[in-house]
Amino acid sequence: MSTLRRDELANFLRTRRARLRPAEVGLPEGVRRRTPGLRRQEVAQLAGMSIDYYIRLEQGRGPHPSRQVLAALARALLLSRDERAYLFRVAGEAPPDATGPGREVSPGLRHLLDAMAETPAYLVDAAYEILAWNRLAAFFVGDLSAVPAGERSMVRWMFGAAVPESHWADPEVLRFARTTVADLRAAYGRYPADPALAALVTELLGLSPRFAALWAEHEVGERRPTVKRVAHPELGPLEFECRVLHVPETDQRLIVYVPEPGSSTQAAFRRVAERVDS
Repeated sequence: MSTLRRDELANFLRTRRARLRPAEVGLPEGVRRRTPGLRRQEVAQLAGMSIDYYIRLEQGRGPHPSRQVLAALARALLLSRDERAYLFRVAGEAPPDATGPGREVSPGLRHLLDAMAETPAYLVDAAYEILAWNRLAAFFVGDLSAVPAGERSMVRWMFGAAVPESHWADPEVLRFARTTVADLRAAYGRYPADPALAALVTELLGLSPRFAALWAEHEVGERRPTVKRVAHPELGPLEFECRVLHVPETDQRLIVYVPEPGSSTQAAFRRVAERVDS
């Protein structure tokens, strides 16, 4: 156990409390708030601890907080993964391992997706659940706004019963699937306590012999770019590089469809972009 830095812990708790609005944590706004953010008693209530104990933490005194207390404070204050790790370190504790893939989409990534006006792109977590997408991506993954979170699984669609056997005749399709399964296995090893990821793997092992065969090969590795050829019902034949960009701080992947400059696919993407912007 490292040293508890009481003053730094106290300052960190105060600043994190001040940035939150009551509505963000399911509390009423009220009418007599003299300072921004949550009140101390509200944080204590959300974290399941006494107000006196929380006040002592913010004042840089009191006992060494346990790991259970730190985890409760991280949940109450809606800390990000990096903030949670920092909280544990200044409290003299080793940060806990992540229990599941990061599913929170940062504002910066949302802005980046929107700025890629002529390039289809979408963001997935380490289990290949689609988290966010831009307007051009909807032409390939569909309009997912009506699909509940937790049901936007690329891997489930890839190995679903509706996929015809002829689809697997393309070696690039098989390579794409193989590298996806290898990346999924790597995530499965990083997050052994994530029930959603475990349930997805169990489901696919029972439903898809092809997934089961690839899973049994025990290949582990991050996704690599691959060339995709798509006979799109509206845009015609398309060819582009499917580039997978890793987002280290959240363990997410930004998947981008990159056409060859000057190609008919780039022209098709540009026409669609002009149409959706008009």
